[in-house]
Amino acid sequence: MQPVRLVEPVVMLATVAQWLVLATLTGTLVGAGTSLFLYALFFVSAPTETAPLWLHMVLLPLGGLFNGLLLHWGYRANKTGLKDSTIAAVHQQAGRMPLATAWIKPVAALATLASGGSAGRTGPCSHIGGAVAAGIGKVLHLNGELRKRLVACGISAGFAGVFGTPIAGAVYGVEILTVGYLRHDFLFPATVAGFASFEISKLVDAPYIEYFTIGLPDNFSEILFIKTVIIGIICGLVAWLYVYLIELARRGFKRFRYRFNLWPPLMPLLGGVILAVLIIVIPTDYLGLSLPLMDHALAGDPMPYLGFLWKSILVAITLGSGFYGGVVTPQLVIGAMTGNAFSHLLGFSPALGGAIGLVAVVAAASDAPIAAILMGIELFDTSTGTFYASGAAIAAYLVIGHRSVYPDQLLAFTKSSWISAKPGLPLDKKTLYLSFGLRKWLSYLRKRRRGERR
Repeated sequence: MQPVRLVEPVVMLATVAQWLVLATLTGTLVGAGTSLFLYALFFVSAPTETAPLWLHMVLLPLGGLFNGLLLHWGYRANKTGLKDSTIAAVHQQAGRMPLATAWIKPVAALATLASGGSAGRTGPCSHIGGAVAAGIGKVLHLNGELRKRLVACGISAGFAGVFGTPIAGAVYGVEILTVGYLRHDFLFPATVAGFASFEISKLVDAPYIEYFTIGLPDNFSEILFIKTVIIGIICGLVAWLYVYLIELARRGFKRFRYRFNLWPPLMPLLGGVILAVLIIVIPTDYLGLSLPLMDHALAGDPMPYLGFLWKSILVAITLGSGFYGGVVTPQLVIGAMTGNAFSHLLGFSPALGGAIGLVAVVAAASDAPIAAILMGIELFDTSTGTFYASGAAIAAYLVIGHRSVYPDQLLAFTKSSWISAKPGLPLDKKTLYLSFGLRKWLSYLRKRRRGERR
């Protein structure tokens, strides 16, 4: 048998060549698909963005009913038994997805956002990416391990195309798969696919998010760093509330449906009715993508302290009732508004606060601190800005604990040595325990207090 060390360089060069071809093909097709989706989204949602209140109140229930009927009847075409989830496709299904129903989520997202539902556009784009990659793997008869990598490429390409940040988007698509562990073998294919997707988006001038460049002095300030970490802690708590409200809404609508034995498509209709009532008191600026709010926050315009709450409530009802839409774009909006609003209390630029908040909420709510930091690099034109973004992102990532907008993320390692959990379980099935050392210390404290009382 020939020693591996002699052939390893050849094998690795062949691996690089393999993924240059496969990832470029995947990224190109995904870039075309996501660009088509973004143009369709602009076409159907632009007329309703400035619609009067009464029209929003009519469209929201109609959009909910359309979502309910589409998701209820459309998924009957899935005869494979596979989950229509990109993360599940990587972890549980060896890179396979139900291709017959791949069109349902993008169409449902168009209906959600066109009717004013408060959601994002990254979810459907990553779904397009995963479905395209799964289709390529099936056509080329690739084995399960290659298919998993290819689907991860597709997810990254979808995020890169819609984020407008190819490296951050590529890393985000890999990082969200598992909490506490990054598959380094996925990074090269994901990066190649991300750049290919981004270049296609630029070539066709797709309407992706454009970020502001936040200028900073070149000199690093320890005081400002501490202030931005405080913003990160606040944003971690806001991200916790955002995730909790979505979970609460989903459980609440599910219990209500079972309690009164309602037909499933009626639940998004009910959600649309609730949204229609809420926008009587909550400004319609918080409907849809709400990107103008993010733009104003990053430009330094004053933001309301409770803006994050109004957006979170509308997103929770939209997604919890059964509308389909993305969960990342709302994080950008919520983070920018939160950082902008609370920066006044700490005495620094609201534009800087908005940028720091955007990065921090994405790091926390998605459990993706590395991708969030890379995204933050796009927001600053000095290296010191990256230091501030990094401190805030990691602080927020820790503060939110072991929860995420992606319940099927796997938990590889806990975020604290004082907490333990069985590795490899999805976040929605995890059970956390205090570590033995912490339990022993707490037991010692309890015994000591009892002794003092006596």
